[in-house]
Amino acid sequence: MSRVGNKPISIPSGVTITVKEGEIEVKGPKGTLNSPIPEGVKFTQDEGVLTAEREDEKYSALHGLARALANNAVQGVTEGFSIQMDVVGVGYKADIQGKKLVFALGYSHPIEYPLPDGIDASAERLPTKSHIQQYQTTITLQGIDKQLLGQVAAELARLRKPDAYKGKGIRYSDRYYRLKQGKTAA
Repeated sequence: MSRVGNKPISIPSGVTITVKEGEIEVKGPKGTLNSPIPEGVKFTQDEGVLTAEREDEKYSALHGLARALANNAVQGVTEGFSIQMDVVGVGYKADIQGKKLVFALGYSHPIEYPLPDGIDASAERLPTKSHIQQYQTTITLQGIDKQLLGQVAAELARLRKPDAYKGKGIRYSDRYYRLKQGKTAA
C-alpha cells in the first residue's frame, strides 16, 4: 500500500494542470513542467485537488512515484527549488560568467561548467560560514525542475570531491562532513 500515492495534492491558485495521455502538464507563475504518468496510474482533478489512483496493487510503487513527481512539479512552478554548495579550499574560487560557472579548483586549468536552461546560479561569500576552515564561496543553484537541479548539483560536486582531511572541494551546504584526524593528532 502506497501511503505517498494516496495523499491528495492541493493545487494553489494560479496553477493549471492538464492531464494528458502519459503525462501531466503543470503551468504556474514560474513556468511550465511536464511530469510523466507511468502505466497503471491515473490522475483525477476536482475542486483544487489532484489525486493519483492505481489500477491494481502491482502498481503501488509507481503510484507513489507518480504522485511525488506531480507534487514536485506543482511545488516547482509555484515556489521553485534551490540548493546551496560551498567551495572550500585555499585558492579555490567560483565565478559566474554569463550562463556558465568558472571554477579554479587546484587543477592546472580553469573548469567551465555551462548551466542548462532553467537553472540559475549565484555565487557569494556568506559571513555565517566562518566556522568552515578555508571557506571561499557559496554557490546557490535555483530552478523549477527538481530533478535537473539535483543533477546539476551532483555534477558540480563531482568536479572536486571534498578530501577526507581538510574537506577541500565542492560540497553541499546542508550536509555534515566528518573529517579525519591527521598524523599529528595520534
